[in-house]
Amino acid sequence: MSLVLPGWFERPRGLWRGFTRWLASRMPKGLFARSLLIVILPVVLLQSAVAYIFMERHWQLVTQRLSAAVVADIAAVVDTYEKFPLATFEQVAKIAGERFEMDFKLLPKEPLPATLPKPFFSLLDSSLSQELSRQINKPFWIDTIGNSNLVEIRVALNDATLRVIAARNAAYASNSHIFLGWMVGASLVLLAVAIAFLRNQIRPILRLAKAAQDFGKGREPEFRPHGAREVRQAGFAFVEMKRRVERAMDQRTTMLNGVSHDLRTILTRFKLSLVMLPQGPDVDALQKDVDEMQRMLEAYLAFARGDGGEQASSIDMRTMLEELKVDAERHGHPTQVSFSGEAMVTVRPDAFRRLLTNLIANAQRYGRQIAIEAVCEQRFLTIHVDDDGPGIPPDQREEVFRPFFRLDEARNQDHGGTGLGLAIARDIARAHGGDVSLASSPLGGLRATVRIPL
Repeated sequence: MSLVLPGWFERPRGLWRGFTRWLASRMPKGLFARSLLIVILPVVLLQSAVAYIFMERHWQLVTQRLSAAVVADIAAVVDTYEKFPLATFEQVAKIAGERFEMDFKLLPKEPLPATLPKPFFSLLDSSLSQELSRQINKPFWIDTIGNSNLVEIRVALNDATLRVIAARNAAYASNSHIFLGWMVGASLVLLAVAIAFLRNQIRPILRLAKAAQDFGKGREPEFRPHGAREVRQAGFAFVEMKRRVERAMDQRTTMLNGVSHDLRTILTRFKLSLVMLPQGPDVDALQKDVDEMQRMLEAYLAFARGDGGEQASSIDMRTMLEELKVDAERHGHPTQVSFSGEAMVTVRPDAFRRLLTNLIANAQRYGRQIAIEAVCEQRFLTIHVDDDGPGIPPDQREEVFRPFFRLDEARNQDHGGTGLGLAIARDIARAHGGDVSLASSPLGGLRATVRIPL
């Protein structure tokens, strides 16, 4: 029974999936960045919520009450001035100045100044404006921008203008900045501690990854498990896996050496027996079969042996390519070699030579001219081996890497082969952390490309 979702449900679900994919594409990919985000994001949200609640409930409330108290004092002076003669204003202003700690002065009747632009953070401006409108209900003008420590208020009376200058902290909760500064400072300290702690926790994981990469490239990693308990468990598991792999490789090498010795002994006896027989067409045919059997045996053993546990070392790649060029020209194939970049690279020397030998032998078998181009960049070594042979169709270039596969329709079937040359080459390249790919050659034949990380 299939469940069919209604259309009104599918659309929000599709939008949610699209949003999650977009968010995943924008998220950092590294473990350190993601862990840091997990720590920082809740802190930022919590601090934002606390700051909003503080601003909304405490700071704004305190500022409104302080502003209401200041405006109430001004309203008392205004009421006193309107109910008593002008001669008494000097005394009222003096008493009010001493009691309220504000400066009161009467100015001639004149239009109020133009309204000033409101500041970005206008909590004091809005609170004073609201209280002046509610308690005095007369035209007014306020300046909360000019002098940062003072606030100027002008109120239009019937026959004069009352100017009041008060301290900012009398109408504004200025000490609230200390709380916000403390929050920001605490957040920065927490962020610094989180970065230091996470970096210390990520370092063992990076060392474990580097040890695994070095072991995969045939280098002996200098690794000792440390860090958190789970990371140490992963490190000990890697060390145990490395020990088992090395033991399996040693056992395989010992077995292959024994098999190779026994089979070569039998083939040697065959050759000696053929030498002792009278020469003739039948003996020549048997000799060819024995030679073919020995060649196939060497190919099978090379494929089964792989890299044979060989350790990586630094070699001169330019010299190796020149030696391979001489060997190819000795077999009657004009060969060109070009090299750019750093010549010293770290590989398994014998295995990598076997890789290039197989590719060049493949080019020799089906082409006449050979071109070898090598580029050693900052992170990768790339080698192209080109020939002018018949090539391989694009849809079958991956098939030729399968062991024992022979594509006789695309390449000359007059040439023998076990079908293991390219399989061995790719196996060695992947053991180095790289790969081998095939493409069309500028010479008209096949291009084999080796690309390995350094």
